[in-house]
Amino acid sequence: MFQQLKGPLRAAALVATGVLVTPAMAADVGIDAENKVVTIGAFTPVTGPVPFYAILTHAAEAYYRNLNENGGIDGWTVNYVTKDDGYDPARSVAVTRQMVEDDGIFALAAPIGTATNVAVLPYAREVGLPVVGPIGGASAFFVEPTVFPLLPDYGWSAASNLDYAVNQLGLSKVALLWENDELGKSAKRGFDAYMADLGMEPAESVPFDVKTTSFSPHIRKVANSGAEAVILFGSNANLAAALKAADLQGLDVEWFAPFFTADPSTRKLAGDLLDGVYFASWLLPVSSDAPEVAAYRQSIEAYYPDDPVGVFGLNGWSNAAIFHKGFEALLASGNELTRENLVAALETLDGADVGGARGVSFREGDHRGTRQEGIIQATADGFELVQPFRAYPEVVFEDMQTE
Repeated sequence: MFQQLKGPLRAAALVATGVLVTPAMAADVGIDAENKVVTIGAFTPVTGPVPFYAILTHAAEAYYRNLNENGGIDGWTVNYVTKDDGYDPARSVAVTRQMVEDDGIFALAAPIGTATNVAVLPYAREVGLPVVGPIGGASAFFVEPTVFPLLPDYGWSAASNLDYAVNQLGLSKVALLWENDELGKSAKRGFDAYMADLGMEPAESVPFDVKTTSFSPHIRKVANSGAEAVILFGSNANLAAALKAADLQGLDVEWFAPFFTADPSTRKLAGDLLDGVYFASWLLPVSSDAPEVAAYRQSIEAYYPDDPVGVFGLNGWSNAAIFHKGFEALLASGNELTRENLVAALETLDGADVGGARGVSFREGDHRGTRQEGIIQATADGFELVQPFRAYPEVVFEDMQTE
């Protein structure tokens, strides 16, 4: 009968019947204390509309393989189980249930997708399953008690771009080009909030569809506004198309974009037009000499040599690193190895370096994770960090949390 109970409930039931509870018995599902193995899992779109997102999971797998081959987590080996969900939220819930009930996972680690992770939340709450490093951008993650995200709200990133344009480059006329979906709308909310705090008005604010390939009319509006800088929140293809349209029209402005476009794939699309573009980024440049980023490059080359080395993969690698940091803190605490105690241990992270991210903190009731961004600039030689990591403008945190 006790096999149906988990963690503290099972231990309490055993105590009530007079059974001696050992540390191994008190440990939660997914913990093999005798062999020092912790089992975690993730859903990933091997099939479906975005199979290239599997690059993120490859990077996470590379992280744990590299970790295990270098002593694990204080001698503990990570068993990483992944299952294809086809990027279908209903399947994400189904495979998560399967991983919990059949594979006995201790936590989800670096599961892929915004909508898919949101769909899993009710089930995760029901069974007390920690969701560590969900690779998605829902604001609901920041206050969910058992969810620990790295990715910031895009509004905070847009505000970081604006802060650099105004306070470092001394520009006063800044326009926003934003993708007309949740990504762009989040960026617009943060941009508008920080504009208001600065007592400024946008030079222009122009939405575009994600499928837009010709930015000629958008660039004409920006040019007519007299903008000195343009912040674009959209895909790397959108950025490349906008840069080409600006070049054709002779528009000479400073350009800003989100972290995920600071990637060699954007260089292939934009060529030397990318030179000089700035990116607010919660990740260090992929070319960074930081040991964690160098380990990412080396591991991908060793385990997935056909995968591109870029910000996409570094994103997956860094989200995998959160579980490592949390489990390490749990072991150091001396507390029982339960999901509940993993949550408590993760909430002790304060200003931590996590993969390519810096200044990561989690607190009870506030799981914002990444609280700092740097500014990266594209150069002919790659991508260079031109402003060290610093906190987001606090007013944007406050305004976005009330949305």
